[in-house]
Amino acid sequence: MEAPLYPDFPLDPSTPRGGQPAFWVGPRHLAGDDMRLYDRVADTLAGLGWMSLTIVRGRHELDEAPEDRQVLRSTVLHISPDTLRWAQWSLADEPFHLGDLPIAWQISARTDTSSPLAAWSSYFTTDVPGEAVADYLVALEARDQPAVPLAGPETVLDAVAAHGWLRDIDQPHAGATDPTFTSHISLGEVPPLIQDADPRALTTDDEAGPPGWQAWAEPALGAPCLWAASFAASVPHDLVAAFAASLSSTAPVLRRVLPEATRERLLRAPA
Repeated sequence: MEAPLYPDFPLDPSTPRGGQPAFWVGPRHLAGDDMRLYDRVADTLAGLGWMSLTIVRGRHELDEAPEDRQVLRSTVLHISPDTLRWAQWSLADEPFHLGDLPIAWQISARTDTSSPLAAWSSYFTTDVPGEAVADYLVALEARDQPAVPLAGPETVLDAVAAHGWLRDIDQPHAGATDPTFTSHISLGEVPPLIQDADPRALTTDDEAGPPGWQAWAEPALGAPCLWAASFAASVPHDLVAAFAASLSSTAPVLRRVLPEATRERLLRAPA
């Protein structure tokens, strides 16, 4: 069922005069980030009234021309007006990897302003659809208490099931996949280095820590992941459900740059 709606329309960015063609594409979870993941999320944060700070690290000599300055790395930090939540664009700041992909956005929240530590963090690599990250942030902003759980894990699975995703046969209460078995969401062991205030997440013995949600897209069995997202165990389930609902949405998204690994799986129509 996944094939070009208009196969005669070229997808080579060099084809059109005056720029890249725009397409409405689906499914969303395979559509990539259009190489605009920062812009899409940053625009959403600006609309929510979050403040942004740019941190630049490097070496600057006296009387040195601007073009000769050595910038080693930089990050952009966005902070909510109540300072209880923040989002960091870390792609240029030597990020660690998730599913062998560099993490682009790290989104965190804390219980109150008296503590500098995050109660939980969530992580999104490149090619996560920007619409899903934006909807996740809108849901986060709408919460008065971003670290207080309001729902159980079923709300996440219900969100994707409403869009046709299938429950995992072996773990129907902890996982689901899209009908093509390409994208997955699962509640289970959290990868290393995922920040969480729950002390059980720091266990170093053989005992598993508290479970957290993971989501990823694997275009082919054994192939590299297209994208990955990880949520610490303390991320409220209703926030993960907001991400999952947007990720699995059947509404088409506008794209100019399609992922090489999934472009042949995408339904597309000229915008």
